[in-house]
Order: sequence, then structure tokens, then C-alpha cells
Amino acid sequence: MSMTFFVKKIDKKICLFTCISMLFVSSAFIFADTVHTVAAGETLYAISRKYQITVAELRIANNMSENDVLKAGQKLTIPTADISSAAALSASPAPVDSNVRQRATQTYTVKKGDTFYGIAKNHDISLSELFSLNNIGSDAVLKAGQKIKVPAVASKSSSIAKSEEPLKNKADPKKSSASTASKEESNLPDLKAADPRTYRQGNLTDSQLVWPVKNPKVTYVKGKVGGVQLSCQKDETVSAIMAGTIMYCGIYRGFGQVIFVQSKTGLIYAYTGLSSVEIQKGDYVVSGTALGKAGIDTITYQPQITLMVFQNGMPIDPAKAPRG
Repeated sequence: MSMTFFVKKIDKKICLFTCISMLFVSSAFIFADTVHTVAAGETLYAISRKYQITVAELRIANNMSENDVLKAGQKLTIPTADISSAAALSASPAPVDSNVRQRATQTYTVKKGDTFYGIAKNHDISLSELFSLNNIGSDAVLKAGQKIKVPAVASKSSSIAKSEEPLKNKADPKKSSASTASKEESNLPDLKAADPRTYRQGNLTDSQLVWPVKNPKVTYVKGKVGGVQLSCQKDETVSAIMAGTIMYCGIYRGFGQVIFVQSKTGLIYAYTGLSSVEIQKGDYVVSGTALGKAGIDTITYQPQITLMVFQNGMPIDPAKAPRG
């Protein structure tokens, strides 16, 4: 092997590693909480599409009512995407979760500038839990001086500590490049190895259980939220397994094309990883209705979708969720 050829191979490895590293670093930066300055004529819907979150999440993060009007130059907090919160906020008012309301609480006095999003984040609970604790809906608006219930536990550490945390895990790009250059080609970064999800094969005894795709291999997924990953054919039709109303459809950050279907009992069925959708928000679908087409997973590069089911914003086992 000539020295020139060897150098070219090393250069390619460094380039690939650098591109992948930049992808993860930039994704972490873009997807973190940030601030958006409203331009003239912008709407909450347009801004939500830009950041791939729901309008409800954007409104709650900024303590806005449905009637509030945006103004040019206004600063909006863009919250970190959380599909469980998105599901809870996209749903029509659901019955209060009695289990959540039974936990020990303390009183918190709302300060000027507080939002439900910020309070929930500081007390390590989801938005849906905060709403349940206070027996209110997602359309509520906070006011300074208002007293609300929060968990009777210490809140998160200071923002200074949180801001330092990413620095601890940040790799030194010079060291990474140097070590990569000295490795064999077989040691190139493996995107699948960087997969933040963990998997467990489903032990499903009911072979007649209806799924959104035909004859899938069912794998339980754990990460930010729980659900099942379903193998399928490329561009296979994804069908509803429970009747309900389409509460949201579109791209959601980190999940591709997503559809939320709310059943009459308040459960939200989240179909994620679709390549296209064939319905629109507000449609009522029955079991078996075609929702869209299956997509390709960005890490495994295999055709598959993920199904999650939420009750009051909390995930439940999709295999045990009602069908029909």
C-alpha cells in the first residue's frame, strides 16, 4: 500500500468521524432550550413547525393563552422536545390522574415570568403531572402571586450546575481526531452503537394482537419514553389500531412524521417514524384506517415504526392498550 493511499484512507476516516461528531453536537445544541425572536407576521404555528414541536408546547412554555397575539421582536422560549408532554398537551382535557394527585405536595407561589414548563422542569415532573396535581387543564395560564401545588421534594440543582454538565461530557475534538487517525478502519464510529435507546424482545403470547403493520417483530424500546418498535416492509401502510380523533400530525423533533390519535377514553396512540401521512388534524378514524406509510429508522436504516400509548401523558404498555 502506498503512503499516498494510506493517507487518503486516514483522511476519509477523520472526515467521517468529524461529520458524525458534528451531527451529534449540533443536534444537541439545536434541540436544547433556546430563544426565538418573533419576526413580523410570524405565527405560533409557523414557529412550531420551524422547531418541530407542537403549538401547545410553545404556548405553555411561554405562558400564553390561545387568544394571545404575537408581536414583532417578542422573545419566545423554545422548549426541549418531549413527545410525552406533546401527547398530553395535544389531547383534549383528560380525566385527572388520581395516582399523581395522591403524592405529597408543597405550595409554590408563582413569580413574574414563571411558566408551567419551567416549574415542571425545575421540579423534575412532566407537564401532565403538574396539571394533574393542580386539577387544571392545559389551557390554563399562570399569574404572578398564584399558588400551585408541586411535589414535596427538592428541586433540581441550580442552573449554574446544569450549564456546567454538558462541559463535563464534551469531548476534546483534537484528542478525538488524533485517536481516530491512529485506529484501523474497522474502528470507525458506529451510529448504531451511539443509539440512545435500549431494547428488549417482547414476550407476547397473544398472536392475534392487532398492530399498525402486518406481522411485525415487536421490540420494546426504552429511552426518553417507552414504547414498541415494529419491524415492517418498506413503505408499508400504517393503520390505526384504535378509533379516535387525529390531534396532531406532522414532523416532531427526533421522531420523524408523527400522528397522535386520541381515543374516546382519552388515551393517546402515537405512531412515529412514518415517511408520509394520509390524514389531517381533526379527522376521525376507525380501527384499520390507513394513517400513512412506514419510514426508515435513521440509526438502524431498517424500515420500522414506533408505537407509544399515553395515559395522562404517561406511557403504558402498547400491547395492553385497547384495540378497536
